[in-house]
Amino acid sequence: MHIRRSPRTSPTGVIFPTLASLAALLLAACSPGGGTGSATPAAEAAQAALPRATPSALAPYYEQKLSWRGCGVPGFECATLTAPLDYDRPGAGDVRLAVARKKATGPGERLGSLLVNPGGPGGSAIGYLQQYAGVGYPAEVRARYDMVAVDPRGVARSEPVKCLDGREMDAYTQTDVTPDDQRETDVLVTAYKNFAEGCGARSTRLLRHVSTVEAARDMDVLRAALGDRKLTYVGASYGTFLGATYAGLFPGRVGRLVLDGAMDPSLSSRRMNLDQTAGFETAFRSFARDCVRRPGCPLGTEAGEVGEKLKAFFEKADARPLPTGDVDGRRLTESLATTGVIAAMYDEGAWEQLREALTAAIEDDDGSGLLFLSDSYYERDAGSRYSNLMFANAAVNCVDMPAAFEGPDQVRSALPEFEKASPVFGEGLAWAALNCAYWPVAPTGEARRIEAKGAAPIVVVGTTRDPATPYRWARSLAAQLSSARLLTHQGDGHTAYGRGSACIDSAINAYLLRGTPPTDGKRCS
Repeated sequence: MHIRRSPRTSPTGVIFPTLASLAALLLAACSPGGGTGSATPAAEAAQAALPRATPSALAPYYEQKLSWRGCGVPGFECATLTAPLDYDRPGAGDVRLAVARKKATGPGERLGSLLVNPGGPGGSAIGYLQQYAGVGYPAEVRARYDMVAVDPRGVARSEPVKCLDGREMDAYTQTDVTPDDQRETDVLVTAYKNFAEGCGARSTRLLRHVSTVEAARDMDVLRAALGDRKLTYVGASYGTFLGATYAGLFPGRVGRLVLDGAMDPSLSSRRMNLDQTAGFETAFRSFARDCVRRPGCPLGTEAGEVGEKLKAFFEKADARPLPTGDVDGRRLTESLATTGVIAAMYDEGAWEQLREALTAAIEDDDGSGLLFLSDSYYERDAGSRYSNLMFANAAVNCVDMPAAFEGPDQVRSALPEFEKASPVFGEGLAWAALNCAYWPVAPTGEARRIEAKGAAPIVVVGTTRDPATPYRWARSLAAQLSSARLLTHQGDGHTAYGRGSACIDSAINAYLLRGTPPTDGKRCS
């Protein structure tokens, strides 16, 4: 399944003004890879650091100079970074990576570059920088740092992975992920196979080389090209996995790292999916308590009945999809409705919009509001064009770890555990975790602890009721990283920085600007 993010809030802590950017934050918590219900045996080992000295074969990449140019957005410059397609065979071809920056505005001494990543995997870091981080980060941070982003290999502007066209994606997103019989199971398996085959046919060269380890190595090449001795970085959701991987590979080059909405790299994909299922249930219960306190909650007047009524609505949409007024004739299927609801769990600021969408769907048979939420999650525009978010998301997840399940029988065996974790979402999220079983290339990674021994202090941020990256993951990552400082946000929503907590923001700002990390265990509301 995917690692998911937030509707209004970016994992790096900038408030998103619209749901159109939801997907960039949505994917990072639910990975498709696999194993058993807990950490795999490989997770008992820690990721090994690379040698301190740069291999001579990589010197041309590390010594390259970036040629900056205007890129259509006032105040921003763009460049192209070259990295080896395969770090084990640097002469076997290159990958070209898109980079953007907004130079420090002053006053005050420039502190270097601040690299940002909104998560995914598959979220465009450049889009995030240009639309949000470059203008929405605290003014004092933007004054002292060049704000920089690179789209990871396979993502957006950096040789994007391609899998399906718009009409094929429309069909894929409407596929029933709660099969009632063998025929529906076969349809779902065929959809996963067609998706995987499309990726294999249209992205043959790149598909084996979009791992998080390779993306982290690309970041070190970028660090050198920018002229920074150490990396300063803010990553959210999946961006925390990317940042932690960098720290594990290059602990001596860690500057100031903020990992907000942290993932736990020691978990198998199945365990990640199960934990995230429970996380969405926690967020949904918060939504339920809020909904019934407001007049006209479309799901009842008691928090305990909200889940049952929502599940009944999903079953109704499964039997008879709702009209939406969509120009392409799409109706609101159970799968699209579920995605729309899950999308709104990322940020409590979207709960009102969700209540209105559910009211229209349940009382007026109008699925347009939930379809809008679902389209925002998938980054689908009115012309039925999709970004490559979901393609890159699957590509990275499926190469990073073994598949969560090898076939439908394993999913069926796991259903009781998933439905216990979330009576509302468990069945669908369990079946969604089957997608990597049919991937055309073998995984190159596995679950491992990351210790990053010798790294400078790293700030790990967790939110207690985060749906996509459960709080327990932040605690686990902080326990693994040898120099971590755990910063806790007691609240709802995905990620914490820039979401309204002055306590969180001041702690992170002090770290970024003065190098003063918060006290380990600091809690904020």
